[in-house]
Amino acid sequence: MIPTLETERLRLRVQTMQDWPAYANLMMSDRAVHMEGPHTMAEAWGLFCHDLAQWPLLGCGALMIDDRETGECLGQVGINHGPLFPEHELGWMVYPGAEGRGYAFEAAEAMRRWAFTVRGLETLVSHIDPGNHRSRKLAERLGAVLELDPDRPGPEVLVYRHMR
Repeated sequence: MIPTLETERLRLRVQTMQDWPAYANLMMSDRAVHMEGPHTMAEAWGLFCHDLAQWPLLGCGALMIDDRETGECLGQVGINHGPLFPEHELGWMVYPGAEGRGYAFEAAEAMRRWAFTVRGLETLVSHIDPGNHRSRKLAERLGAVLELDPDRPGPEVLVYRHMR
């Protein structure tokens, strides 16, 4: 039920407990400021479990991003849905040291293609903190369009729309 997706450089795969330490470190750090963080360990654990629990419950969720050549985990990409995400939301994060190499773009593009072709979704949104300039540029590079009057999860969140 949980797919493994591959691109030229990346393998997107189900998360394991070996992914928890790096995930927790990121979510509990100042780098999580654009994801309503930094989070406590309990909050980070809840998010980690949420990312996996969505797969059997909703048919979508998060995948870890691995470098196909080295096996190094570079971050995460996912499709969120459910009570906290009334629309399917495409999100991404990369770990320190993996930024600026196009990994997030490549992973998000693969996950978006999966959502449109395999899941048959017609649209996705990306919720982005206004101060997260890198993610805003990435959404635009993916072809998403900033919505001016969207339903949003909070007043300080920008909504970018991805169309099939």
